[in-house]
Amino acid sequence: MKRYICFIYLLFTLASCEGFLDVNENPNAPIASNLPLSAKLSGALVSTSNQETLQINQIGGFWGGYWGTNNDGTNLFFDLKTYNGPSLRSQREGIPVWENGFNNILFFSLIQEEAELSSNHFYVGTSKVMQGWLFLRLVDFYGNIPFDEAGQGNEKLQPRYEDGQVVYQKAINLITSGIADLKQAGPVPATNGDVMFNGNVDSWIKFANTVKLRALLRQSELGNEAYIQEQLALISQEGSGFIQHHAQVNPGYLNTTGKMNPFWETYYRDVQGNATANYQNLRPTEFLISQMQDRNDPRLSRLYQAIDGEYKGVVFGNSDAGNPKYDRVNTSAFLGAVENGGPTGLFRSFNQPSIVMSSFESFFLQAEAAQRGWIGGSASDLYNQAIQESFQLLTVPAMETTAYLSQQEVALERAEDPIRRIIEQKWLALNSISSIEAWNDYRRLGWPEYPATAASGVVGRPNRLMYPETERGTNLEQVLAQGNDMINEKIWWSR
Repeated sequence: MKRYICFIYLLFTLASCEGFLDVNENPNAPIASNLPLSAKLSGALVSTSNQETLQINQIGGFWGGYWGTNNDGTNLFFDLKTYNGPSLRSQREGIPVWENGFNNILFFSLIQEEAELSSNHFYVGTSKVMQGWLFLRLVDFYGNIPFDEAGQGNEKLQPRYEDGQVVYQKAINLITSGIADLKQAGPVPATNGDVMFNGNVDSWIKFANTVKLRALLRQSELGNEAYIQEQLALISQEGSGFIQHHAQVNPGYLNTTGKMNPFWETYYRDVQGNATANYQNLRPTEFLISQMQDRNDPRLSRLYQAIDGEYKGVVFGNSDAGNPKYDRVNTSAFLGAVENGGPTGLFRSFNQPSIVMSSFESFFLQAEAAQRGWIGGSASDLYNQAIQESFQLLTVPAMETTAYLSQQEVALERAEDPIRRIIEQKWLALNSISSIEAWNDYRRLGWPEYPATAASGVVGRPNRLMYPETERGTNLEQVLAQGNDMINEKIWWSR
């Protein structure tokens, strides 16, 4: 029962989705029996998407080569700009990727348990897929983590850690099991709480296959071809393919504090329409601006504001903070609906959906897999489709898209290294949407070669997060058993 009480409490606090749960129950008695599975699924999906959109995307924004700060924000995000591992793991000042990730695993594991009692295959399947997603994400950040003994709340405060590669395989198997459950699902009721795919089983299966493909590509440099081919064969035999539309969450965002789209509310405008501090101080890096300009990328003018007709970025790490060229008024802010007089760029409306996995990431993954000979299809066609999907999100006209794709610096068939070109274009597309994948690809392949921080005295780059203080306080023996817990220690799939 303690696990269920914790689950419901966190759904009403961490996920901040009280207003999104259409539950006519006594608000003074938020116990498990008072909430249907639909409400629990909604809350767990919102909590997971919030973590992806905010904490995880923020880490990727800085460590993936996209974001820096202007002079006015020199002291903001200091730990991310200086790769300060001990501060990032701090219980008070850190980023709770571990804590929120395992909380979300607990949410979905409890949904799975309850759904299994009534043989409700839809909720069993979706909860397994999302647990797999979360385990994979946590391995990417930390390396070795608990799996078999995870998600048990207060009943297991010292869970046993397992090798990251083993957890990856178990997570992929869990997703495969979730697909099997989804295939057994009967008609899904209209009030299903599925704020990502609205009860569309086929979309869930395609999403699951796409997550598996991403996990297999993480292992591209390890020489584990037999395992990869075995898993690719299972995806092929299943037959549904991969997502062609965004996997995105929208619980019914409202123009109310704490209930707006979290990306909008954190990085753009508050309820009163005031620019947030993040909007005023975050800026694109000079490297990002230069890469877009070198390719005549029309997305640049849809993403950022021009300063006297030019786009001005900053240096990640603020090495020249006294230079007025990096002042707030002299650097390019995000372009949004207010500046453009209507929906544009990444900030279209306060109630826009939160993208968990984009269609263009899916097509880039398929393009890389096809280029490696892992799957069928034309790598060039899949690559072009990925870019077109990115341009469509930013409302770039078809004529400009065609012109962009025809350039020597863009066309895949003209690339000396097609894999590198795919990754570089993927990097441009995932900017501030799924920024963490840029850091993941850099750790895997070393592309694109964006600069490390310019902050004084910092050597090297981050390869992982350190285990958090919360875990060291309750499970220190397991933490110490994993060896070197440093931010520059490579995880198992890193190059």
